[in-house]
Amino acid sequence: MAEKTLKQELFVWEGTDKRGKRIKGEIRGSSMALIKADLRRQGVVPLKVRKKTALFGGRKKKIQSKDVAVFLRQLATMIEAGVPVVQAFDIVGRGHENPSMQQMIMAIKADIESGTTLATALGKYPLHFDELVCNLVNAGEAAGVLDTLLDKIATYKEKTEELKGKIKKALFYPTAVIIVAIIVTAILLIFVVPQFEELFKGFGADLPAFTQLVINLSRFMQHSWWLVGGALFAIVFGLVQLKKRSPAFNHSLHRLILGVPVIGPIIRKAAIARFSRTLATMFAAGVPLVDALQTVSGATGNQVYGNAILQMKDAVATGQQLQLAMNQTGVFPNMVTQMVAIGEEAGALDAMLAKVADFFEQEVDAAVDSLSSLLEPLIMAILGILVGGLVIAMYLPIFKMGSVV
Repeated sequence: MAEKTLKQELFVWEGTDKRGKRIKGEIRGSSMALIKADLRRQGVVPLKVRKKTALFGGRKKKIQSKDVAVFLRQLATMIEAGVPVVQAFDIVGRGHENPSMQQMIMAIKADIESGTTLATALGKYPLHFDELVCNLVNAGEAAGVLDTLLDKIATYKEKTEELKGKIKKALFYPTAVIIVAIIVTAILLIFVVPQFEELFKGFGADLPAFTQLVINLSRFMQHSWWLVGGALFAIVFGLVQLKKRSPAFNHSLHRLILGVPVIGPIIRKAAIARFSRTLATMFAAGVPLVDALQTVSGATGNQVYGNAILQMKDAVATGQQLQLAMNQTGVFPNMVTQMVAIGEEAGALDAMLAKVADFFEQEVDAAVDSLSSLLEPLIMAILGILVGGLVIAMYLPIFKMGSVV
């Protein structure tokens, strides 16, 4: 059934209703003949039926995590308002601007119509609906509180996307400036420095050591730029593959990132915020703590914290308190463990974890806002050394000749 659903396509149709009025719309189906028959059953005389062409030359637009977050919020709002699940999917799916997202929503709708539970239907798309979402939806369906849990899931996804946006904002500016600086330096070495080298050949005197160093570097770049580019590509590609395939390398890399000045503390606070928000959402939904920790371990975005949470899960499974298990990992601040201890004693662990998440999300927000002002002098210094150093190297012989004259 699922395989047949995935082969369905979106068609645009025009026709006349029982009163002869011209109408048009969109419908999903597996063939043009079946769609015409379906329209006739609805009292519509089909005049034109054609496949809807996708945007951007027929290429499908990738489904973003932001699309999923918006979809979950729309679904939660409609179900809370009393709209049946199938009708809610139909409304959201037909109104979505992303054809790929629209196709997935309508495929899930078809699964639900065939008798599949919502959790099972969502579970067929693990890239977009993770274990946490499926577990919470399953719990909501079983307890008859799907609207409440969908609202919690939507809030969780929105908070997670907001946090991701802050991290990207923190890393984008310095990364972009460094890349631009490398490109500008390469252009100067390959195209500008050779012009000065031709000029210096007529001086008839030895060049300053710094100038000669830059000229030698320029000659190397002119003849071996492809080697430098290939080496950089190979290094980046190798690191990406190692990160994907080697848990040990991934763990070491994430631990190294946590130790980077300025950036490390932001990543650490973001990981704690994700841990707290995810665990609070699952615990509030009635998911057992051990099962919740297993799911939370993959939601922090950092392998160091992921491994620490798995250690906590094993300790809690043997009867140890969560606060004590957190202390033993050594990666959580004292304030977090103390608030978790208070939450355990008061029987309000989910509420306390939500407060911890709110606090660290605000901390990340403040750190990102101050990051630009902290990095700007450093970035200007790097640009000054790279570009300014090249300019000084090229003008040193001219200044030397001027002093002799």
